[in-house]
Amino acid sequence: MSSRKVIELFFDVVSPYSWLAFEVMCRYRKVWNIELRLRPTFLGGVMQGSGNKPPGLVPNKFLYMGKDLNRLSEYFNVPLKPPADVPEAMFKKGSLNAMRFVTAVQEMEKSGDERVERVSRELWRRIWYEDRDITEPASLSEAAMKAGLSDSEIKRALELCNSQEVKEKLKSATEEALDYGAFGFPLVVCHLNGKPELFFGSDRFELLAHCIGEKWLGPLPDKSTAKL
Repeated sequence: MSSRKVIELFFDVVSPYSWLAFEVMCRYRKVWNIELRLRPTFLGGVMQGSGNKPPGLVPNKFLYMGKDLNRLSEYFNVPLKPPADVPEAMFKKGSLNAMRFVTAVQEMEKSGDERVERVSRELWRRIWYEDRDITEPASLSEAAMKAGLSDSEIKRALELCNSQEVKEKLKSATEEALDYGAFGFPLVVCHLNGKPELFFGSDRFELLAHCIGEKWLGPLPDKSTAKL
């Protein structure tokens, strides 16, 4: 078997499209010959650094996004339901605290990224399905508890959130995404022959598969494999 290809997924839990890419890549990490690296990043910093404007601030894009997410939720089998006040959830409250928390959880990981995966998923579920807060310490604690973290681990993660080490790590990941050429999320960076190949959005999986010499089996590869 050829060596596994390294794929980085830069994401922010404030982005619903990132959730779609996140779930697909997590499903395919055992189907494709890849090493998936989850890269929690601050989308607000990427948008500001690239000069991009969030789709939610463009009226027609905002209207389209609501309909689009309903279709995508069914297609990808991800429980997406926009919060009642999207601008407040995405732009007023934002995700800086949440992404510092995810970064803190990643800092605590001894190997792999299982906890990062579980905590990120619970935070997405809170904002993009349950219409609940992801900014307050109590909200972060509840998400982490549902993800299986112990009380001591949650306390440690909350402490790390305010550390300079975690703040710098999140800032560094954001700057790295910008250096790759990011202008929004999700951003998949595939390292091929020593060079990074960028794929933006949650609709480039067929092209990604083609580039790495794998097969796209749809959003639910386990079901597709069972039919073969």
